[in-house]
Amino acid sequence: MKTARGLLVTHLRCEYLVDPLGIDERTPRLSWELESDRRGARQVAYRVRVASTPEKLAAGQPDRWDSGRVETGQTTHVEYAGKPLGSRDTCHWSVEVWDETGATSTSATARWTMGLLDPREWTASWVAADPEIFRRDPQATIPTLTEPGTPVLFRKEFEITTPVRRATVYATARGVFELRLGGRRIGDDLFAPEWTDYDKRIHYRTYDVTELVRAGPNVLAATLGDGWWTGYVGWQETRARYDNLENSICVQLELELQDGGRVVVGTDASWRCDTGPILSSDFQMGETYDARRERVGWTFAGPLAAAMSESPWPWLPAKVVAPPAAVLVAQRSEPVRVIESFVPVAMHEQTPGVFIFDLGQNIAGFVQLRLANVTAGTRVTLRHGERLNPDGSLYTENLRRAKSTDVYVTRGGLEEVWTPHFTFHGFQYVEVTGLAAIGVNNLTGCAISSATAPVGQFECSNPEVNRLWLNGVWSQRDNFISVPTDCPQRDERLGWMGDAQVFLRTATCNQDVAAFFTKWMTDVEDAQTTDGIFPDVAPRPREDVRFVGLDGLGGGAGWADAGVIVPWTMWRVYGDHRIIQRHWRAMVAWLDWVERKNPRGIREHELGNNYGDWLCIPTDTSFRTQSPMKTFLATAYWADDAVKLARMARVIGREEDARRFDAMAARVRQAFQAEYVRADGQLTVETQTAYVLALTFDLLPPEMRRRAAERLVANIRDLGWHLSTGFIGVSHLNPTLTLAGHADVAYRLLLQDTFPSWLYPVKHGATTIWERWNGWTREDGFFNPQMNSFNHYSLGSIGEWLFRHVAGIELDPEVPGYERFVLRPYVNPVLAHARASYRTMHGEIVSEWKLDGWRLTWNVRIPANTLARVVFPSPPGAGVTENNAPLETSPGISDVRRDGDTLTCLAAGGSYAFETVVPAS
Repeated sequence: MKTARGLLVTHLRCEYLVDPLGIDERTPRLSWELESDRRGARQVAYRVRVASTPEKLAAGQPDRWDSGRVETGQTTHVEYAGKPLGSRDTCHWSVEVWDETGATSTSATARWTMGLLDPREWTASWVAADPEIFRRDPQATIPTLTEPGTPVLFRKEFEITTPVRRATVYATARGVFELRLGGRRIGDDLFAPEWTDYDKRIHYRTYDVTELVRAGPNVLAATLGDGWWTGYVGWQETRARYDNLENSICVQLELELQDGGRVVVGTDASWRCDTGPILSSDFQMGETYDARRERVGWTFAGPLAAAMSESPWPWLPAKVVAPPAAVLVAQRSEPVRVIESFVPVAMHEQTPGVFIFDLGQNIAGFVQLRLANVTAGTRVTLRHGERLNPDGSLYTENLRRAKSTDVYVTRGGLEEVWTPHFTFHGFQYVEVTGLAAIGVNNLTGCAISSATAPVGQFECSNPEVNRLWLNGVWSQRDNFISVPTDCPQRDERLGWMGDAQVFLRTATCNQDVAAFFTKWMTDVEDAQTTDGIFPDVAPRPREDVRFVGLDGLGGGAGWADAGVIVPWTMWRVYGDHRIIQRHWRAMVAWLDWVERKNPRGIREHELGNNYGDWLCIPTDTSFRTQSPMKTFLATAYWADDAVKLARMARVIGREEDARRFDAMAARVRQAFQAEYVRADGQLTVETQTAYVLALTFDLLPPEMRRRAAERLVANIRDLGWHLSTGFIGVSHLNPTLTLAGHADVAYRLLLQDTFPSWLYPVKHGATTIWERWNGWTREDGFFNPQMNSFNHYSLGSIGEWLFRHVAGIELDPEVPGYERFVLRPYVNPVLAHARASYRTMHGEIVSEWKLDGWRLTWNVRIPANTLARVVFPSPPGAGVTENNAPLETSPGISDVRRDGDTLTCLAAGGSYAFETVVPAS
């Protein structure tokens, strides 16, 4: 058997994750990529082997599964079909592939492990703090409904006398935890377990701690804080949206010994608890830390450690509490982590003793503080803000009730380094008080995010457009913290579904969000009512369960519809059928409810808060009001939902459902045209978003589409070539213009830099996307601080157009997941060049074009095992060359066709260098 020349099998993933630990998917899906410099390299067969140990896999003994040779080019979502998997099972796996020449290539070894699949395997108890620890210490506040709670320390000492083969920690909490074993941090997660609907499910995390266990005495320790469970959530004035004020934790350390024995160290009444240096810590309010109260040796074992951790008060027994009714599930998305650090780019002393630091980038996260030789008991206060007032002071009015203030009380000594534990802020600027002097090297900004891998890069000849794209990336990072939130700074930070659905396609271009949205779609369904109403936010804090129609956060057009749009987009971008199957009933229940409430085919009843085209210009931010535009928008989304469900039904083999939703879509479309479309093609609702939705969702008779596109362009021209769309219209605006034959107008909107426009914030120093077009203007300054975030990704959904139509990397209309795709840039001389790279499930696509006069040079890279339809802007007679030879003679090229000012061909995997002359128009 020969080895494939230049073909590598790489990027092995299980359920979208790299080497995940403790999953509870009993039929996990496996994926890999092929890399090759050879044109046309493709897979014709694969063989997956899975073994319980790496030694057995290397020896050719796949005792869990051997797929045998499978004749297919499939490299994604290959379902495990081996022996049934049980709790704690370890699976080491590799892939062998055969290419089109008959040669083989084998991957490196990857692994996954199974979690605790049966609730009865959780033998550890849930424990909480003895209330006495709050009453006995005058420096620790008793948790109340108006103040953030005090985190609690838990510890358990145990002895190891037999060599350990494997050690695994399973941990969960009502609250958020940090774990340590032998004094060392377990994992680098932040805010575990992450946010879910705690009435339905609670995450647990799995950690391999084999390297942390030592022979002799050990200490397993935990710090437990409020998090989403009992901290401030949303814009309400009360804490504990989910339960009472008692946080609790459940930790189970399992030790598999070399002699075959097994030891379990789990939380129970033998654990000890106390308060520590963290006096309070809350996501929105901030953290207060008194370093003088540190128990230096509390995470170590032995007499010396006990002496080092002496306190005026002894450790008290932990209190065993009842377990939650909700099911424990493994977290199936990437954890929140620190993703980047920033040294301040500037500092000034605003007034004596008030120092303002500028990180140069608006982030979500916190500050690491480094001090030396500071008197013990010095109180250092850090306040956080996104902008500065005109006088150079910190602007905090838009934070509303979120204090976003951290306090560090020094212990004194040569050096002190402190980072907050259970809080984060949205900020670019930090105000520090309490010190006589401080420098830029005393602070480091720590940006946090769900650690989704970067997959896309965009760059062009216009630096302001590059900054615009980067602003969208940063707003995505800053708001994708366990769930896709609206903003990271003020007292809100909720998983708004309208924001998420309009930005989702852009999000997939920037980061690998497959696992992230798989998790979040479960939150969405968990928040659905028994009537079928999807929520407007997910997860849904318990106090918002009130809604059954118009009374709360549910059913909003363009928001609740995310319950359909998310599975649809996951299927289109990642080729994921399972997410459709898993949420099919929920999607059907939603559209059945909409249909029941709106029998005449116009979605005019029970629209919830009815946001409309939120923050469009002119802005209507009224709730629960009706208007022709709002009803138009709602009806358009209903029709599009039905179209999407019909197609998804066919994907999963539900032909009868497909016919039903085809009929629903036709009925709503007919009602829409009767209500909103005049005989001349003009709409009865004259807004940019109205025309955009009518065109994007194909709601117009074919003969009226050209007229509608012209009306859209006329509207833009009448506004001085400015946009007026809000959250809903903005993501569709430039793609719709481009596909309707007005790419020149789309480019004009992109490069517009006067208010309102995408580049107006960029010209005025924005490093993230603003919530509203007029968040700040030169004429009026800051908008009303009651709703004015400077880190809110919705209006950054222009990012998808940069990838899809400027760089030209587009999905195939029929084949999902980029197994086949389209390369078609809409070049325009306002940009001299543009380049994008995008790593799909099949590998990295690159499109890089350059204009020299009317000559177009275009270099592309197509992943192995894929096929691209390449579309050239090329007038008749111009011709296209590849590597200085006629296109038709180029290896890897087939099916060359001409259609007016475009030339198309099919290109197999490989790198290509094209040249042509673009049409003068």
